[in-house]
Amino acid sequence: MKDFDNIHMLMADIGRRAKEAATALAHADAEQKRAALVSAANHVWTNRAEILAANEKDLAFGREKGLTDAMMDRLALDEDRLAGVVDGLRAIAEQQDPVGEVIADWTQPTGLHIQRVRTPLGVVGVIYESRPNVTADAGALCLKAGNAVILRGGSESFHSSTALHDCLVQGLRDAGLPEDAIQLVPTRDRAAVSEMLTMTDTIDVIVPRGGKGLVGLVQREARVPVFAHLEGIVHIYIDKAADPETVLKVVLNAKTRRTGICGAVECLLIHEDVAKTMGRGLILALINAGVEVRADEALAVIEGTIAATEDDWGQEYLDMIVAARTVPDLDAAMTHIRRYGSNHTDCVLTEDAEVAKRFMTELDSAILMHNASTQFADGGEFGMGAEIGIATGKMHARGPVGAAQLTSFKYLVTGQGAIRS
Repeated sequence: MKDFDNIHMLMADIGRRAKEAATALAHADAEQKRAALVSAANHVWTNRAEILAANEKDLAFGREKGLTDAMMDRLALDEDRLAGVVDGLRAIAEQQDPVGEVIADWTQPTGLHIQRVRTPLGVVGVIYESRPNVTADAGALCLKAGNAVILRGGSESFHSSTALHDCLVQGLRDAGLPEDAIQLVPTRDRAAVSEMLTMTDTIDVIVPRGGKGLVGLVQREARVPVFAHLEGIVHIYIDKAADPETVLKVVLNAKTRRTGICGAVECLLIHEDVAKTMGRGLILALINAGVEVRADEALAVIEGTIAATEDDWGQEYLDMIVAARTVPDLDAAMTHIRRYGSNHTDCVLTEDAEVAKRFMTELDSAILMHNASTQFADGGEFGMGAEIGIATGKMHARGPVGAAQLTSFKYLVTGQGAIRS
């Protein structure tokens, strides 16, 4: 890794080149973008041995830093995960190009014909931790939406991200698109992050992907607009009318499939009428699966649980830990979620259609689910090929941010000599 004495000059140059590339990309042929992504996917698979070797360097670095098991899991690549990266690139490549899509079309009484049309945002800055696959996902989604992107990966994933970035650049080169369309900040220096947050002349939006510390820093200090979620404090409410078999398989998957992702469930709200039956069976199953259950007073009588404290409500563990408490009814469950949740993803397990309808209607999380694992809170699972993040704000993008969410729009107005009286 090259030493850069002047991070400000480095980032200014990256920003200038990204802006120039964005101008060219805004008018790029859809087939060129598709070809670049297909080629990039092929290069990832062809170079998988080199990418995995780079990942080994990152894993060694992570072990030296004492990363948690969940963070190491986020960092790790293997052939299956690289196959997922390849599949994601190809899926994004085959999606309909969002640029130029007519969102709305109407004619006014004045004779004006008006269209609202999708247009690229311009330059997207992505700041992320640990997960090297974000390099491919973010690069591909931004390209598909006609945006240039500046990627600043975490220090832990430096070698893996560099290897994946090389494949993306080769794809751009093969398709005749500007190589500066996808740039990776070539330094681990944290000053690069601070620079990105103030590059209002060249970056149009920042997307942070990482823990509470990173996202909080970005939201506090950014002068550039931000798409972000601070935490994934995910709840599942288990209603008295839930199906026990559904509860068991959904909750175990939602907690244990991958604990380090933002869609992993962190708190269970169990209707008090089924706490001693369905609830007890579920908690014992979680404990048997290696999950530490921090339970309220009513559930702490179950052998193997740990008494919960106030700090356990509203906690994002990203680990084999879950909080659990009883609630008297749906209203109490929703009150708890509104107080302690993060507007990311929340789920109801019930066979009562009215309970499900109220839960989905009255809560305002970016993603609401009924009888499905919260691990599905992912752009790839929503048919977007991949995502650049889950946005929990209410301006512009919300929920999984795919290619279409990385566009803005403009109005095209046509008249026949129309004048205003």
